[in-house]
Amino acid sequence: MVFRKATKEDLPAIIEMIANDTLGRLRERYGDPLPKEYYNAFERIDGDENQELIVMENSKKEVVASFQLSFLQYLTYVGGIRCLVENVHVREDQTGKGIGRQMFQWIIERAQEKGVHMVQLTSNKLRPNAIRFYEAIGFTATHEGFKLHL
Repeated sequence: MVFRKATKEDLPAIIEMIANDTLGRLRERYGDPLPKEYYNAFERIDGDENQELIVMENSKKEVVASFQLSFLQYLTYVGGIRCLVENVHVREDQTGKGIGRQMFQWIIERAQEKGVHMVQLTSNKLRPNAIRFYEAIGFTATHEGFKLHL
């Protein structure tokens, strides 16, 4: 498996993965063509040095997983940097093959390269399998999260 920075050409595969789960079906608009808002968002992510949209490809050069890393500068932890992991998705036909563990091994190594002191993520409470996975690889639920949709 190869990890690389996502390109605009990868967007259909990425959005299809995001839209192809229980929650994604409710809030995403996957289609051909993709709505321009996805391309606009990609341009903003791609142009921000603190954001990394990454894909994982198999030997056939097919995108089988993706995730986004945000590197956040804090004042706490003596001016430490945190890595926020978002939009972790594995193509449906590739689940259960150890791809998630490979992704997080890569994520942790990348965070260490960037001098990060903490890798953090959130998972929707409606995704109990994902929560069990994160706990199994060493993440702990230390905070209660809050959102305000606007």
